[in-house]
This record gives sequence, structure tokens and C-alpha cells, in this order.
Amino acid sequence: MAENNRTQHPLPDLSNPEMRHEHRDVNIWAVGKVGIALILTTIASLLLIFGVFRYFEVRENAAQIPPASTTTLNPNNLPPEPNLMFNEHEATNQQDFRAEEDKLVNGYSWVDQAHGIVRIPIERAMDLAIQRGFPARSQTTAPPTEGSKK
Repeated sequence: MAENNRTQHPLPDLSNPEMRHEHRDVNIWAVGKVGIALILTTIASLLLIFGVFRYFEVRENAAQIPPASTTTLNPNNLPPEPNLMFNEHEATNQQDFRAEEDKLVNGYSWVDQAHGIVRIPIERAMDLAIQRGFPARSQTTAPPTEGSKK
């Protein structure tokens, strides 16, 4: 085992007022130098970071595609085919579409007259479904298999 080379100092006698406090203070000059070094390091880091961000900004702006020329376009010139239609009567067309849909949903009509398939209103279909009931699942329970045991 390594020897302990520390010198054994006796514990101070606390009844003596001279032994109750330190006789020397902290080295203020050393603490000040560390504080100044930290401040200078922080400033250098900030300058480095701003320089790197400026470099990336210039690099990104150089890589972007230049904007298209700002010449005025003639509205009378049509684009190449296929031209898309502009629906001037969109509100009327939408109302007509909804009226057709409402007629299908809320009215009676033939779907396939040859096979006797008709369309009935939704409200009537719901009433018939409630009156007739829904088919129930079969309640047969199969014995559990090897893979489905819990």
C-alpha cells in the first residue's frame, strides 16, 4: 500500500480566537484572470458563430435560382393547350348538383326495372331496417386453437 506522506497537523484549538478563521484571503488576481478569460472566450465564440452563419447565408443565397424576369404578361395571350375552363356559373351549377343529389337521396326511382330494384328515400330505408331488424351473428363458439390461447 502507498504510504501517506501527508503531515499530520493537529486540530486547531477553537477556544483560541486566533485559530477560528483563515489568515489569508482568496487570490483576487487569479479569480479576475479567470473571469477575463471567460469573457474573452465568450466574445470569440460569438464572433465565430456569427461568421459561420454569415458564410452559410451567402452560400445559400448564391445557390438559389434567380427570380424570373418581371416582364408584364399580356392577358389576351392564351397559354398552350389544354386550356382549362373557367366556370362562371359555379354557384348555380353547385345548386343544381345538390338538387340532383337530394332528388336521388330523398325520392323514389328505379335502379334496375328489369330486376325489380328500386331506390327509396333514406328515411324510409332506415325505418324499414328498424322494422325488419338486422341479421345477427351466429353465437357458436369454436374451441380455442393452440395459437389463440390467452
